[in-house]
Amino acid sequence: MRTALFIAALTASVITIPATAQSDTVSLRVGKLEKEMKAVQRKVFPNGVAVEPEMGATQPGMAIGSPSSAPIADLTARVDALESQLKTITGQVEQQGFRLKKLEDGMKSTDARLKALEPVIETPTAATGGPVVGPMDVATPAAAKPAPVVVAAVKTAPKPSSTAIAKPTAPTVRPASTGKVDPKRKALIDAVEIPASNDVVEDSYSYGYRLWQAKLYPEAQTKLKEFVAKNPSHKRASYAQNLLGRAYLDEGKPALASVAFYDNYQKMPRGERAPESLYYLGVALTKLNKPADACKVYREFEDVYGARAAGDLKARVTKGRADAKCTA
Repeated sequence: MRTALFIAALTASVITIPATAQSDTVSLRVGKLEKEMKAVQRKVFPNGVAVEPEMGATQPGMAIGSPSSAPIADLTARVDALESQLKTITGQVEQQGFRLKKLEDGMKSTDARLKALEPVIETPTAATGGPVVGPMDVATPAAAKPAPVVVAAVKTAPKPSSTAIAKPTAPTVRPASTGKVDPKRKALIDAVEIPASNDVVEDSYSYGYRLWQAKLYPEAQTKLKEFVAKNPSHKRASYAQNLLGRAYLDEGKPALASVAFYDNYQKMPRGERAPESLYYLGVALTKLNKPADACKVYREFEDVYGARAAGDLKARVTKGRADAKCTA
């Protein structure tokens, strides 16, 4: 009897030892996996909620740890769940790493584009005499002195040379008499038809032109000056200013005419009557016994308008050069 009991006890101990060893091995694996899981969770979700492992449902009637095989099966299920969760987290980490790499590449590309778009500021040399402009000076334009704009002269958009021609000096003009208008003069003025169309501005210029045609020069001068003052950007402004100079020239006032022609050329060099004003400026200076200045004007005409001037105007300039006895 004692022998049978000893054999039974020995058999039970032999069976328990492998099960216990196996259980200890699984427990060590589970503990190691749990530590690794927590470390990964703290790294990936520093402010988030830890991911709980999904455990398989216990079969009915099976209490954990009741039979000898139940703890091992339970631990195996936990290990499987932990390994599945680690795979999921590893995939998430790889995706986040890929997204971060794309963001870094995008930021590098954006930095390169911003550097390419940054304005290049040229620093003036000492020879220019201008102030040295640094990058911070761009943000404070009020403190910087604007540089003069230099426009290159082209044939279609000429720029007058202010150094080649000196502005004529306007003579002192006495104010017109405020007495009664001569009835004969008034009759001549009334005889000039006042235009009446839908274009009031055009009518204003046309009326000044008609007064000039009627040789009513003082009245034409008044209307033409009013037109230029009120409509400096109108297409007829160049016409009116040139006609104002001609009205002075026809009245025998070349000094006033020279000022009017000079202003038309300097202020409206692209105007349709600017070339003609430059020619008439030479004529007025010749009448003022200033042939040297007249020759300068004609040279200016050749430089600025010679290539595109009309043939009849070129012929008149040639005659003007002959009258002024220009040698070159």
